[in-house]
Amino acid sequence: MSPAGLLRRIGYAALFVLVLPLALAWWATRLDAVVSLPMVGGPLWGAALALGGALLMLAAMSDLWVHGRGLPMSAFPPERLVARGSYRLVRDPIYFGAVMLAAGVAILAGSPAGLWIVTPILALSVAAWVFGFERSRTVAQFGSLPEPLLRLPDATDAPPTPRDRWATVVISFIPWLILYLAVEKLGAPAWAPSAYLPGEAQWPVWPWTELLYLGTYPFVVLAPFVAPSRAALRRFAVGGLLATGIAITCYLLIPVVAPAKPVSGEGIWQALMRWERLSDSPITAFPAFHLVWTMLAAPLYRARWPRARLLHGVFVAAIAVSCVTTGMHAVLDLVAGVLLVLMVQRRASLWAGTRGVTERLANSWREWEVGPIRVLSHGAWAGLCAMVGLAVSLWLVGPAHLGEMLAMMAAAIMAAALWAQLVEGSPQLLRPYGYFGGAFGAVGVAIVLELTRGSGWLVLAGFGVGAAFAQAIGRVRCLVQGCCHGREAPESVGIRYHHPQSRVVRLAGLGGIPLHPTPLYSLGWMLLVGAILVRLWFAEVSPAFIVGVYFILSGIGRFLEEHFRGEPQTATVAGLRLYQWLALGFLVVGAAATTIEGAVVPAPMALSPGVIPVILLSGLLTWVAYGVEVPRSSRRFSRLT
Repeated sequence: MSPAGLLRRIGYAALFVLVLPLALAWWATRLDAVVSLPMVGGPLWGAALALGGALLMLAAMSDLWVHGRGLPMSAFPPERLVARGSYRLVRDPIYFGAVMLAAGVAILAGSPAGLWIVTPILALSVAAWVFGFERSRTVAQFGSLPEPLLRLPDATDAPPTPRDRWATVVISFIPWLILYLAVEKLGAPAWAPSAYLPGEAQWPVWPWTELLYLGTYPFVVLAPFVAPSRAALRRFAVGGLLATGIAITCYLLIPVVAPAKPVSGEGIWQALMRWERLSDSPITAFPAFHLVWTMLAAPLYRARWPRARLLHGVFVAAIAVSCVTTGMHAVLDLVAGVLLVLMVQRRASLWAGTRGVTERLANSWREWEVGPIRVLSHGAWAGLCAMVGLAVSLWLVGPAHLGEMLAMMAAAIMAAALWAQLVEGSPQLLRPYGYFGGAFGAVGVAIVLELTRGSGWLVLAGFGVGAAFAQAIGRVRCLVQGCCHGREAPESVGIRYHHPQSRVVRLAGLGGIPLHPTPLYSLGWMLLVGAILVRLWFAEVSPAFIVGVYFILSGIGRFLEEHFRGEPQTATVAGLRLYQWLALGFLVVGAAATTIEGAVVPAPMALSPGVIPVILLSGLLTWVAYGVEVPRSSRRFSRLT
């Protein structure tokens, strides 16, 4: 090995073994002084998690050294593929152990922020790193990867093995249990609305129906052991994971509560009801996961005993009724639960419909020539995103900051254009726009405002929340224009571009080939980011914390999205695409920003009629910037096509 190669390996090891752990510890310590969160667990739990995570990491490193003849370094992979030892149990034991270790150390150190913020962000970052870089690199070097023991069953009609059944139990129920209990520990905000309909809170409680309500637990837990095929078992597991993700997101972002009704009288059923409610929180009621799990488990019983279909249906209905008669749920909780299950079970048709709409939008280019200029239809989406972004921002920060917000918007647009000229500009792309340039422009204005008026953090926070929703809408423009497009994808996933003016056809030469709908991926992620930021705003955190979370989540999403993008003009530097490096920078900057203390954000206020014309004008001007060109000119910034 050359001296330069040795130094690179030493630097890589120091980054992940020394610098990163110290940075995470510093981040958690600083956050504990900024945010107030509940602490859970005790020293025993913390020690068990930390020790288990550390042992798993050491075992995986040993396996790589002994069986793979290499070190645990993504940039310098081992000579051989390792599929034994810890890698036989789970696919990424080092990362799995690192997250366990981080959670355990946070509990041991009594750091709520380390547990509730640093550890989840570490887990998200690890997932983005694996699926956005490391996994494809491993497959490219070694070919298809063997399946570990802890995995989902394959989609075949073969009978499940005991391993399939137990792996399904672990994969389906453990994440749900951890997340469910975590949300209950966080509790509901004081302003959370009730799910009870008018008069519903006075409906009587029937204690004897607790027998039915408790029947859900054995019915659901035993379901994997009655599944007649691996395909049925896989549908149950995937459905449970998706339902868990959606429901937990609803609990956190839409805190609708249904406080359990009081239980009167004495008896075995009353005693069981009181015992069950000891650690119950009203925040985990909407949607009703009691009904969700029952509906997800019922198809396994129907597949095993098809002649008893009616009995299974009656049982599910009885469980639904018992959710109300025991006073544990409101009717709206059940409605939300049914809708969630329908969404999960019909996900294939929902995805097919979404993909079809996305493909039609991607080929919806329209243009009109008016004298020497040409108006492009996709500019309207840019105008809409400007209006929505400005409206959301002003709703949060108030009309007093209108001028500052307009200055930040203008700087972001101009900086996006200048950035793209430096990075992507060419005779074929005379007026491109670059997201990262826009972010730098907004931050520049925020620095000036903070130094001169002391309002930089607040305006940047409001701008960031509005920008999240604006980016989501703006991705429709990307679809129509053909920028930010994906690389080749399976037929069931990809969309096809046909319009000759689309960049996909005109510049990339990928017309008619199924491509990952990366603008759609980004649209969904940024809507989620925007919802999280609005929820944080109502939680009354500091503006700097809002800004930091925006950069963290945007960076994680962009890193993963970039892996699926296929634009030929994007440079690759040291194995990562240029924008992946910038996304990592966003993550670091965002983490630092969250540690800055300050006054909490103001309460949102209704938009005044006087700002409506300004919002409309901003949309019109943005349409001009992003959708009007001089087609017969070859000067810089003259053409978009």
